Amino acid sequence: MLEARRDEPTYDPLGCAACPVRDVAVCAGLEEVERRTLARLGRRRRFARGEVVFDAGDPDTACATLVTGALKLSRIDADGVERTVALIHAGGFLARLFATGVDCTATALADSELCLFTRGDVETAMRGSPGFMERILQATLEQLDASRALINLIARRETKARVAGLLLLFLRGGCEGEPRDGARVELPLSRGEMAGLLGTTIETVSRQFAQLEAEALIRRDGLHHVVVEDVGALAAVAG
Repeated sequence: MLEARRDEPTYDPLGCAACPVRDVAVCAGLEEVERRTLARLGRRRRFARGEVVFDAGDPDTACATLVTGALKLSRIDADGVERTVALIHAGGFLARLFATGVDCTATALADSELCLFTRGDVETAMRGSPGFMERILQATLEQLDASRALINLIARRETKARVAGLLLLFLRGGCEGEPRDGARVELPLSRGEMAGLLGTTIETVSRQFAQLEAEALIRRDGLHHVVVEDVGALAAVAG
């Protein structure tokens, strides 16, 4: 369970000056003095790949910015099947502000580090900083848009379009600005996890990767990365 406990010995000092998401995270909406004040109240915590950050039904006691790594948000449907509803990339914000609990499970897809704050501290900072509140609202809307995109992706008929669309989601989530040809993309999901998310088999996902590579749209770079050679063509396949 994710808790922003000030006495937790495994938490590290924040080190905001060297933070890789300093300029894109919600705290970028704070003035420097406000940021330093909030930073003194926060903690960092690391989660290993596969570790649960919080479970559905947990009391919502903390807010978090994902500093490095990737997370998935999932729910169990009426048939007892886990459904991924969102993918969170570095710089993403996790919170249910002014709520009493969480309604999904967050799991680390890779070794990840989060910057944690108590919900009360974040709510106080929001009341005192319109810029901070605006960034949080923007992050919430972006997460809703990403969730809708994921749902639309899963609903597509052609498996090739689903795989291409998922690669584009990874690409856009891992870069600032518009993605460019030649961008190297980290794959936070295994082939099996991709297959489960897209409603197909591992073999089918692997075949689609091979086909996209044969068409010079992507180039596989090890087990956990691909290079997107032609962003426009990949987007056309995704539909």
